[in-house]
Amino acid sequence: GESIAVNGVCLTVVDCATASFQVEVSPETLRRTNLGALRVGDGVNLERALRLGDRLGGHYVTGHIDGTGTVTHKVAEGNALNYTIRTGSEILRYIVAKGSIAVDGISLTVVSVGEASFSVTIIPHTARMTTLGKKGPGDTVNIECDLLGKYVEKFLRNGRREAEGISRSFLAEHGYL
Repeated sequence: GESIAVNGVCLTVVDCATASFQVEVSPETLRRTNLGALRVGDGVNLERALRLGDRLGGHYVTGHIDGTGTVTHKVAEGNALNYTIRTGSEILRYIVAKGSIAVDGISLTVVSVGEASFSVTIIPHTARMTTLGKKGPGDTVNIECDLLGKYVEKFLRNGRREAEGISRSFLAEHGYL
């Protein structure tokens, strides 16, 4: 019943042995992620779920993948690796330059956003410790947009209409005042 992130995808462990574990994956997860393309021997990023009180060293990453992208460019710059990732407009709408994004579960800062892609940079430590350093043009990666952006969009889209119906009398009637 414990959660584990595999390439950034939150999954539930249903069986655990000394050197392995088993998870179940829904059809929706297979459609929305790169997990269905994995083959025996492929490397994956694994990360245990945070526990209450753990230090947060990036942004909130839930493991609820928004979709995938395709690496189109990988360019070395000094000791860093710059990636350009093409994805759909339904994902790009939540990505902002200097904002946060999770790529295969790795919390990264967005360098820039284009009409059909965005770019990120990783340092040597990230390249060594994750599978992203081995990814190149044509590879598919999982993308989880920053949760805050999705909530802000929902508030702006729906919040005004709902907020207009809240008054002091409404709050009193429902036990809030």
